Amino acid sequence: MSEIDLRSDTVTKPSDEMREAMATAPVGDDVYAEDPTINRLQELAAELLGFEAGLFVPSGTMGNQVAIWSHTEAGEEVILEGDSHIYIYELATMSAFSGVMPRTIKTDDGVLPVEEVKNSIHPDKYYLPDTGLIALENSHNNQGGRVYPFEEMRELLDYARSVNIPVHLDGARVFNASDASGVPVDELVDGFDSVMFCLSKGLGAPVGSVLVGSEEFIENALVGRKRFGGGMRQAGIIAAAGVYALENNVERLAEDHENARRLAEALKKMGFMITPEPTETNIFFANTTEIGVDAEELAGELKEDGIVIGPRDKENIRFVTHLDVNEEDIDVTIDAIESYLTS
Repeated sequence: MSEIDLRSDTVTKPSDEMREAMATAPVGDDVYAEDPTINRLQELAAELLGFEAGLFVPSGTMGNQVAIWSHTEAGEEVILEGDSHIYIYELATMSAFSGVMPRTIKTDDGVLPVEEVKNSIHPDKYYLPDTGLIALENSHNNQGGRVYPFEEMRELLDYARSVNIPVHLDGARVFNASDASGVPVDELVDGFDSVMFCLSKGLGAPVGSVLVGSEEFIENALVGRKRFGGGMRQAGIIAAAGVYALENNVERLAEDHENARRLAEALKKMGFMITPEPTETNIFFANTTEIGVDAEELAGELKEDGIVIGPRDKENIRFVTHLDVNEEDIDVTIDAIESYLTS
């Protein structure tokens, strides 16, 4: 039996069809904007999300940080949620590379209340920093794949526009958010000044992300990408995987969401505490406090059965489904955990 890996949707392997697309992709020098496959990917991404232009980048972190660099000036602040990926997992790069400070708002659900955002913007005093950017995350990784409520997002975007502050979306899993919310992805991101989404998570590509925005923004972001070391040459070989993913792997995300819900429901019946409830996308957290199980020990036992899970500590586990996990794998995982609890 092949290994069942439920740690992250970053662990997917390219399918034979995706590998074929990569092997046969026409390529050129992308620094000269001459790689036809990269150009196609960028155009396709911009079209799908309703923006003027796109920029292929090696990673989601680079995409987010290039966006921050492009939108802000050194000495400004960036307002974002306190558990967001940009703040927690991107190594303070906004400060190190762009010279800006995060101004965080801690929430229970990953949603920035408009009134708290207003209160986080300093008065117009020469001795206080300006707000250069607001950043949202959808779906929200540390909130268990929670989808940002559409109306609350629109309210925040309207406010930001009224005070001329750009808004960036860390949409690493925005296609998951679109499927779960039932809102077409171009409508979901309408009003943002820039959006980054990952090809290498639920969409199943081995590497890469795309940053989209206006033509003017992307021209500036191109400079930022080069400064960050992200200028690539015959990278159409990997961009082809992204094209294949966008053309073939978006609609099937619903399968991952259903698998996550089924696993979460089974674990809840076993006594795990599940967050969020109900499970919204392909991510959820399971807490073992009520059943008195050491999550790290459970992970060790499951590993021997060929099942890999991601404990955050001794009481919390993040489960993530993806295209390399099918219904049978979920059944095997449920049986293995149930067997461990009853042994």
